[in-house]
Amino acid sequence: MNTSRRKFIQNSLKATVVATVSSPVIAKATAAFSTKPSDTNVETKTLTALQFSQVALPYAYNALEPSIDATTMDIHYNKHHTAYIKNVNDAIAADKITFATEKEFFANASKLSPKAKNNGGGAWNHNFFWQVMGPPGGAGPTGKIGDAINGAFGSFDKFKEQFTQAAMGRFGSGWAWLVSDGGKLKIGSSPNQDNPLMDSSELKGTPILGLDVWEHAYYLKYQNKRNDYVAAWYNVINWDEVAKRLG
Repeated sequence: MNTSRRKFIQNSLKATVVATVSSPVIAKATAAFSTKPSDTNVETKTLTALQFSQVALPYAYNALEPSIDATTMDIHYNKHHTAYIKNVNDAIAADKITFATEKEFFANASKLSPKAKNNGGGAWNHNFFWQVMGPPGGAGPTGKIGDAINGAFGSFDKFKEQFTQAAMGRFGSGWAWLVSDGGKLKIGSSPNQDNPLMDSSELKGTPILGLDVWEHAYYLKYQNKRNDYVAAWYNVINWDEVAKRLG
C-alpha cells in the first residue's frame, strides 16, 4: 500500500471517531438551547384569593323563639348575611386582594376599600353570631366560662349589666362584644360591621361573644325597643360555644 493511500485511510478513521464522540455532546447542547420554557420542570405557584363562605345555620329559623322570631332569622340569614358574603367576595376580586386568611384580612382592615372592609366584617360577624346562639333552655355560664365571667365582672348579673350598657350605648348600628385580650375579659362595642379583630378597631381582642344591634336584627319583633331585644337575647346564648372560644 503506497504512502498516499495509507494516509487517506488514517485520516478517514480519525474523522469517524471525532464525529462519533462529538455527536452526543452536540445533541445535548442543541437540546439545551432549543428547550422551550413550557418543557422545563418549573413549579408554578397559583395564588388562591381568600373567599368568605356562609356557615350553615346550626338550627331551624324558629329555634330561637320567642326571643328571636323565625321571620327575622330567615331574612337576616338569607338576605342580609348572604349579601355580605357576595359583596365581600366581589370586592376581593375587584380589588385584587391576596390575603390568605380572614385573620390577615382583618389585620389589614385599615388598608381595605370600604366595600371590602364593611362586607368582610358583615360576613364574619354573622357567621360568628349564629354559632354563639342556640335554642333557649340551656344553662347559663358555668364551668370555666362561668368562673371567668365571675372573676372579671364580679357576677353574671354584673356582666349582663355591663354588656347591656355596651349594646344600648352603641348609637346607630353596630355590635356589642365580649373579648379575651391577653387572657383578660373585656366588654365593648364597635360601629357598623367592625369587629375587634380589625386593626382599625378601638376594641381589641379575640371575640368570644357578640350581639348584633343593627335594627334589621330585631325590628320586626321589637320595633324600636332595643332594650327588650337585648334582654331576650340572653336566653339564647350558647354558653358551651362561648366556652370553646375562651380556650
